[in-house]
Amino acid sequence: MNNRPSWDSYFMAIAHVVSSRSNCKRRQVAAVIVKDNRIIATGYNGTPKGLPNCNEGGCPRCNSDVPSGSNLAECVCSHAEENAITQAAYHGISIKGATLYTTFSPCLMCAKMIINSGIAEVVFDRHYSVDSTSCAILATANVKLRFIEHDDVSLDAAIYSATEAYKKVMRSLTEPPKPLIVKLGDSNDNTNK
Repeated sequence: MNNRPSWDSYFMAIAHVVSSRSNCKRRQVAAVIVKDNRIIATGYNGTPKGLPNCNEGGCPRCNSDVPSGSNLAECVCSHAEENAITQAAYHGISIKGATLYTTFSPCLMCAKMIINSGIAEVVFDRHYSVDSTSCAILATANVKLRFIEHDDVSLDAAIYSATEAYKKVMRSLTEPPKPLIVKLGDSNDNTNK
């Protein structure tokens, strides 16, 4: 029995793990940019580098009680897609022709950045409340847009697997390598016979 997740499930699960880094008080969102089935950039929503985190009062809008979708111009947080695209640019990585996995459909600003950066496809698993115009311009610009459905149980299992794999890799990077012991001249050595 093959328990390997599909590429879509794999990258979407990673996006959900990345969203746990968000410091936004309202919504945790993440984006993973993939090219040739390799992750080339990630991003999550939150205040720009050098500013206090959203959960530390860095964004007055997010720390207020305004309804979702209102006073968006007052929000100082960067969106997940925006952060993933700018991280790729910051490190000189081309994202032309890439696929962006995101935990919410993109807003209008992010849709424009996706189009102008050359991303070819956007895959998401939840709709953002103000995404009708952004979805329309992505389609007009020939950016493939895919909604994927999954049950929460399979997503939770995929997130758990991705998190455990990440922890294993991180442990291997922090553990000292095991020494290789070779005995020279051992009388039981039959390698040259």
